[in-house]
Amino acid sequence: MDNKPLLQDRPPAYNSVPGAYEYGAIPSAAAAAAPPPPYPYPTPAPGFPAAAPPAAPIGQQPNYTSTYTIIQPSVVVVGGCPACRVGVLEDDFTCLGIMCAILFFPLGILFCLALRQRRCPNCGATFG
Repeated sequence: MDNKPLLQDRPPAYNSVPGAYEYGAIPSAAAAAAPPPPYPYPTPAPGFPAAAPPAAPIGQQPNYTSTYTIIQPSVVVVGGCPACRVGVLEDDFTCLGIMCAILFFPLGILFCLALRQRRCPNCGATFG
């Protein structure tokens, strides 16, 4: 047997549903409705003070005579370049230190380590 719903069992098409509106159409009941009456401002209850009127008119900002200074904390990167503040310093051995390590072998290594300089790969600045 066929399990398809009969034509009478199917729901109606969307355009034939009663109360369906076209895009942008305003229903006549909503167009004829009047806006609601203004809401009355409530009177204060006994024992409570009346509300004060606003200090400044709406849309106008009060004048301030003081200014604010925002102090941003400085972030110090350990081993960072003091010149460009972007690169990280790397150790380089000088030519004199390498020559001392070769010529005066056991003690020359100490001279090589003492004659290091730090170089920034970003800006190329050398320090100490």
